Amino acid sequence: MSAKFSLPPLYPIIDSELHPHTLHFVLGELLRTRITLVQLREKRASSREFLRITQQALEISKPKQLVVVVNDRADIAWLAGAQGVHLGQKDLPAVDARKLLGPDRIIGVSTHNLGQALEAQQSTADYVAIGPIYATTSKENPDPLVEWDELKAIRRHVTKPLVAIGGITTENAKRLFDLGINSVAVIRDLLCAKNIAAKVEEFLRLTSC
Repeated sequence: MSAKFSLPPLYPIIDSELHPHTLHFVLGELLRTRITLVQLREKRASSREFLRITQQALEISKPKQLVVVVNDRADIAWLAGAQGVHLGQKDLPAVDARKLLGPDRIIGVSTHNLGQALEAQQSTADYVAIGPIYATTSKENPDPLVEWDELKAIRRHVTKPLVAIGGITTENAKRLFDLGINSVAVIRDLLCAKNIAAKVEEFLRLTSC
């Protein structure tokens, strides 16, 4: 794990298909807050467009040294100079992404059950994402929901930082933090809020309750 990496309690995911704002606006709102990391997810963008978006995000976030993680595409992360990549079960294995990106970049892995989480625990990933926790419309053909008992088992057996994802809002996130989940990944409840910066603070207050 990168010695510089510390998983924040709120993990915003920016997906242009799922919110009405420009990248510049969203990042500008996030940069007004205590957010330290964002993920860029562009499932339908071409490689050229995704590279451009990543480069733009890095330029906008540079003054506050915001960590930018690229979804799925280790090659885009490497070409753009992003600080990390988040890998799905069908993407490059973490060990191969680590060969490409080197020891200091952040690597996260999506998992959907205890077996996958234990495999990620043994990999070169810095953190493990688990989900979907709640019903979500942010992903086409989502995996089955992770049952609460299985989530508790994952927390017991996985020592790496855990990110919960899928349908998370300020109404249901507290239960996850109480369980010992390190971070919650959020798209719609954050980026579709009337006031993104205020919604960030609402999430962060849940971690200190």
